[in-house]
Amino acid sequence: MATDWFCRDCLTSGSSAPPGRCPSCGSPRLRHHDELFSLSIAHVDCDAFYASVEKRDDPSLRDKPLIIGGGQRGVVSTCCYIARQSGVRSAMPMFKARKLCPDAVIIPPNMSKYVEVSRQIRKHMDALTPLVEPLSIDEAFLDMTGTERVHKAPPALTLARFARAIEQEIGVTISVGLSHNKFLAKVASDLDKPRGFAVIGRAETLDFLAPRPISLIYGVGKVFSETLKKDGYHTIGQLQQEDPTRLMRLYGESGARLARLAQGQDARKVSIDGEMKTISSETTFNQDIASLEDLSTELLKCSERLSERLKAKGVVGDTVTLKLKTAGFRLRTRARHLMMPTQLANVLYESGMSLLQREIDGTPFRLIGIGVSGLDAADGSDPGDLLEPMVARKAAAERAMDKVRTRFGRSAVVRGKLYSSRPDAPSAPISEEEADDLEGKSR
Repeated sequence: MATDWFCRDCLTSGSSAPPGRCPSCGSPRLRHHDELFSLSIAHVDCDAFYASVEKRDDPSLRDKPLIIGGGQRGVVSTCCYIARQSGVRSAMPMFKARKLCPDAVIIPPNMSKYVEVSRQIRKHMDALTPLVEPLSIDEAFLDMTGTERVHKAPPALTLARFARAIEQEIGVTISVGLSHNKFLAKVASDLDKPRGFAVIGRAETLDFLAPRPISLIYGVGKVFSETLKKDGYHTIGQLQQEDPTRLMRLYGESGARLARLAQGQDARKVSIDGEMKTISSETTFNQDIASLEDLSTELLKCSERLSERLKAKGVVGDTVTLKLKTAGFRLRTRARHLMMPTQLANVLYESGMSLLQREIDGTPFRLIGIGVSGLDAADGSDPGDLLEPMVARKAAAERAMDKVRTRFGRSAVVRGKLYSSRPDAPSAPISEEEADDLEGKSR
């Protein structure tokens, strides 16, 4: 029986009875499906992104279990597939990850590097279609509808070319999920990792979903899943058989969404406005901290990392949010709206400090973080530069620091407050005031 197929390695394609191996290159990596060349909604997800970038940059790590994270009380940002075989997972406490995989190499995250790689991948995505909706630094939805004439190939083949180009030119691997809506495309991208290319067609949607656990539906977290199980719902098939009105009566709007997604119905469009709404940085301490001095030092570190991410993405934000987690795991969040949007570490830090000072009451904290929302494209300078001479002076010093760090490395300029806590700091730290002069001499 004829069906659409292509080779993942040489991209030879056809519509016939799928061969066991590629007739052109002999590869067994064939993808075939009755609807392969008619589907156009894709979800692209990088495979263990942070770990893949680190292994790319250090080949000695290739065959070793690798965890991106750090600290005794931190969490795993991500880990390679070798470490996953030992049971390590993202968001797992580091102490548990170390026990499960004692031989793992542990590297702290390097966000500026990951953001740059993400931007390179995004450029490739933008060349495929104008309809790209990023979900995070390493995943996005793409609507490939109507791109056949531009790329002279159906979306499936264009995406396969894209996946091969990312692997060959950038050095990381991706997995692609292809379907007729966003929900199923995202589900598909997880089916065949790493280096996957999975397809869920219209005709098979109900049968595919029926035996799957309810937790497969996005938005069904651990608590909601337990509620559904207590009510007798364990599989998506059980939801398919249920009266939608009853689900709405039991769970409100969430019940209506469950009914739709159980049938594989998702009317959401791929939106170019789907950029991240918040960018943040946080850290978990090895020991609880209660003093303002120590917390302010950690806040400054987070503010610098957050500023780097904002600058790398070319955005500013107008609302600063402070996040604190107590030793008893109670979460406190406090927000402040700025008169002018910013990406400057100094402004972020001062705004965060105004919030932090109100929370100092002897309570020990295990985590601190700072985030920015109300994001917009930056025009190269903070608007406040034009209004406040002090802001303008600090902004100029910070930009000079950025240029020196770009040329000589991040440790070339260290703020005085952080110098004693930086093991990688130079023997003679450069002040913010000296940075402008050094940057000028380096031209």
